[in-house]
Amino acid sequence: LTIQEMEHLLAQTTEDTPKGCRDKAMLELLYATGMRVSELISLRMEDVNLRFGWILCRDEGRERMIPFGEKAGKALLVYLERGRDAFLKKDTETLFLNCSGAPMSRQGFWKLMKGYGKKAGIEAEITPHMLRHSFAAHMVGNGADLKSVQEMLGHSDISTTQIYAQAKDLQMREVYLKAHPRG
Repeated sequence: LTIQEMEHLLAQTTEDTPKGCRDKAMLELLYATGMRVSELISLRMEDVNLRFGWILCRDEGRERMIPFGEKAGKALLVYLERGRDAFLKKDTETLFLNCSGAPMSRQGFWKLMKGYGKKAGIEAEITPHMLRHSFAAHMVGNGADLKSVQEMLGHSDISTTQIYAQAKDLQMREVYLKAHPRG
């Protein structure tokens, strides 16, 4: 997604209901960190460090720390203060819960994301993995080095991350062709 499409998608969530607080926090955090949706829904309360803006992400026996920004931090704080308790049916450390008080499922998140994509007028078939790709493409497009993006994404091989540099090269070519008088 373009940066504008991402902004528009994120603007569809509101914080006037517990569900809205949860959805905004999930979407903001997914875009802010580039986590896989499976990593997002398996987050525990102890994995979040709001004070320093870090998430501890666990996947296949590996752990990595991923920073997140102010907007994701604010959305998480609002969810924790005004949203999460509404879903809590039993004591659990799972961060994101569904309306039944159970951990959010991948399918449940995909369904809510699809609804927000439609509401935002995004015509492409939107998937949670698109937010991961958007995170990486926007980071590289705005000057982040590939090694840092690789670490945040949890790629074991830099060649997997290099596709985002190639996307940046294609974008640069488009800009050139549009802007240069003899392009």
